[in-house]
Amino acid sequence: MEGTRQEASAVLAYEMKIFGIVQGVGFRPHVFRLAAELGIRGWILNSSAGVFLEVEAEEESLREFTRRLLAEPPPLALIRDYQLREIEAQGFSDFQIRESESQEELLVMVSPDIAVCHDCRREVMDPVDRRYAYPFINCTNCGPRFTIIKDLPYDRAQTTMAEFTMCPECDREYHNPLHRRFHAQPNACPLCGPHISMLDSNGNEVAQGAVELLKKGCILAVKGLGGFHLAVDARNREAVSCLRQRKHRDAKPFALMARDLETARKYCHISQLEEQHLTSGRAPIVVMESRTELDLPQDLIHPGLNTLGIMLPYTPLHYLLFDDELELLVMTSANISDEPLIYENETAQKKLAGIADYFLLHNRDIFNPCDDSVMRVTALNTPQLFRRARGYVPLGIRIPSSSSPVLAVGGEMKNTFCITRQGEAYLSQHWGDLNHYLNFRNFQDGIERFKNMLAVEPQVIAHDLHPNYQTTRWAREQEHMEKIAIQHHWAHMASAMAENQLQGEVLGLICDGTGWGTDGAVWGGEILQGDYRQFSRLGHLQYLPLPGGDLTARRPYRMALLYLLAAIGEKAAALSRDLIPAFPEEERELMLQRWQKGTRELQTSSCGRLFDAVAAVLGICIVNRYEGQAAIELEARADYTQRGSYSYALNDENGMLIMNLLPMWPELLADRKKGISVGGIAQKFHLTLVDVFTAALDRSREKSGLSRVVLSGGAFHNQILLFKLSEALKKAGFEVYHQQQVPPGDGGIALGQAIIASEVKANVSGSTG
Repeated sequence: MEGTRQEASAVLAYEMKIFGIVQGVGFRPHVFRLAAELGIRGWILNSSAGVFLEVEAEEESLREFTRRLLAEPPPLALIRDYQLREIEAQGFSDFQIRESESQEELLVMVSPDIAVCHDCRREVMDPVDRRYAYPFINCTNCGPRFTIIKDLPYDRAQTTMAEFTMCPECDREYHNPLHRRFHAQPNACPLCGPHISMLDSNGNEVAQGAVELLKKGCILAVKGLGGFHLAVDARNREAVSCLRQRKHRDAKPFALMARDLETARKYCHISQLEEQHLTSGRAPIVVMESRTELDLPQDLIHPGLNTLGIMLPYTPLHYLLFDDELELLVMTSANISDEPLIYENETAQKKLAGIADYFLLHNRDIFNPCDDSVMRVTALNTPQLFRRARGYVPLGIRIPSSSSPVLAVGGEMKNTFCITRQGEAYLSQHWGDLNHYLNFRNFQDGIERFKNMLAVEPQVIAHDLHPNYQTTRWAREQEHMEKIAIQHHWAHMASAMAENQLQGEVLGLICDGTGWGTDGAVWGGEILQGDYRQFSRLGHLQYLPLPGGDLTARRPYRMALLYLLAAIGEKAAALSRDLIPAFPEEERELMLQRWQKGTRELQTSSCGRLFDAVAAVLGICIVNRYEGQAAIELEARADYTQRGSYSYALNDENGMLIMNLLPMWPELLADRKKGISVGGIAQKFHLTLVDVFTAALDRSREKSGLSRVVLSGGAFHNQILLFKLSEALKKAGFEVYHQQQVPPGDGGIALGQAIIASEVKANVSGSTG
């Protein structure tokens, strides 16, 4: 396999090692073509530790080769590091690509799955191409990666494509360094590759095609890249309604897939940056402002919202689901209630039998299930992730180097875990609510697969402070490992710090629904001061009772009554009957009795529960049928033209700054009585939060001397709050940081846990204050 040696001449020679995402992305053929262009001799190979080269040529040519290799890698490659040393020339006569080899040290990074490229898309639509209408076209520039890989190095034998033997023509492409399918591991064609089948709910094959069935209003279970979707014609009211009923999904918005960018523009206002994300190789669902007069059953697709989540086709199979008439599909993840994403054929046929009319299956196994990523472009014109999964995972995030690997197990809801390795943090795909056994099992399986993929055995486990989280229990059961319990909101702050590469102390404003505090209360509206080693709590939203805990979080009308009782006293009982007529009387009386008796309750400073209370009083949402519904719909109803805000108080209680919003309520109720619109009141509430947070952070700056502030927590998905508060804080002289690489909600806290644990290296209770 070596190049033929010739008598060495006075040439320069290098040994090079390249680390990062450099396998499965066309790196070797790119280097082969560059070497041919510049007359470079030697070899290149894939290794489980990276890409290795020995190259030689005249000095000027070799230096130009090295410069271009590092500065102009192929589009999907990501060079994280490299090593270069001068060696003795061997006298190679040509440049060759050697067979892959394994090393003890595994440093290579796996590429995320990549949306189908322009060239492959053209082929799938070309009637004269041998791969015309073939659903599994890919090349070195696109296709499955993470979802099919079992082990490293990334070669076909280590993927779920191993059982498909390439035909002679595919094999020639695969072994031709000048072809774009050179070493494209999933390379296949209709003769030798995976195939699809259409089955009815009884498991019988049917001749009808997907487009025909979708036009008839049928619900299809479609096996895609990382799992199954449930698909229906988005413009067919009856079909969408049927899907909601069968899936028991009352209100959560559905994701959509548009035939092309032009179609997406019919339904949404799309900015230049939103277009870039929609059409990128990551191909996420992008949440965008919807147009008003739409030929859509909007009340069924996105009830109560003024946004749509749209993605474009990202596999050849998806393109085959559309024609000139069928242009927009509901494409929602195929799972039952809070169960995991379904990704196996037999499981889909069993569990979706009462939902899907037909099953579009294929026989390429999915090894690592991975849901669609969801993001938006913020009002600050920056990306923000709701769910970090397909297209992003397992891409590493740069962090300061740590002395030993850490496993951070995240939170209970929207769970992701994180494993660190040599200055990189690797977040897993989204696992969902770990209270569900199957999600918890997938979480455990995922940890073992990431450990194997990264060839690391973490020495430290970081977990949430909450004693009853499944992640906490699991972490405590792991023997022979150091455990570090980390307070939830500190992890949020550290997550935002880490992705912004911040060192030293900062202020953190952390606003979300729930997180176990060091005092036994449920925190959620916090001002923190700290770094990766310690933190103190400087202030918080005023405590209110949280009777029933999670039950009250699901029923905003309960929180509305509690805020009214705290703000206006006994008059709240009668007022709540007028404002919230659907409040069950027996439940209201029970809560009033507990309030009057002064029954000891769990306390909360949750910003999420404050949003719940306002949404319920305004009649926007009295029951959360999905997490955060009241807050999301309250934001959607806000009238941006409204000016002004409500009163608040900042109180000092034993050195703790208390942000008191009770003075707001009489004014808010007066506005309601005067006939101020619900949208106007909603906007004034948002602006009140901006005022109180700005004032509280200003006080905290006086106390701490710190002017850098990070904003984190699920409440900062709210674009009014994020934009207006960032604007106000910058005007007040603060340096403001927010999250762009990981979600600000609980899907990002594992990153914060990991970097804290890597710094602390000792058991902590979660607070120094």
